[in-house]
Amino acid sequence: MPFRSRETLEVWLDEFRTLGYPVSGALKVMPQDSEDGENTGLVGVQLANASTVTYVQPEAPYSRRWVVTMEPREEAVVLDSAGLMKLSAELSVLSALCAFLESKSAAYGGPGPGPA
Repeated sequence: MPFRSRETLEVWLDEFRTLGYPVSGALKVMPQDSEDGENTGLVGVQLANASTVTYVQPEAPYSRRWVVTMEPREEAVVLDSAGLMKLSAELSVLSALCAFLESKSAAYGGPGPGPA
């Protein structure tokens, strides 16, 4: 499978799901092509406890380092202590997913330069 193809990312996401992390929102591979037509990798995350557009992607083309982006919101998120605890649990899982994708990328090797 090509590095970070949709198929590769689907396999990695399926593998992450089997690790038993409590995913209360939704995770899905989204198409994202670079300027030269290569799939650069993008995992969309729908949080259950905040309607913030969130996604996980490589830091740069061919990078093995993954980062989480949370887009700006028009409205504030107001949570009580229980809601904040639920959101923090989701963010913990999101952190684990980011680390998992980094480890899979490093193990895969992938073409081109990039931080390990």
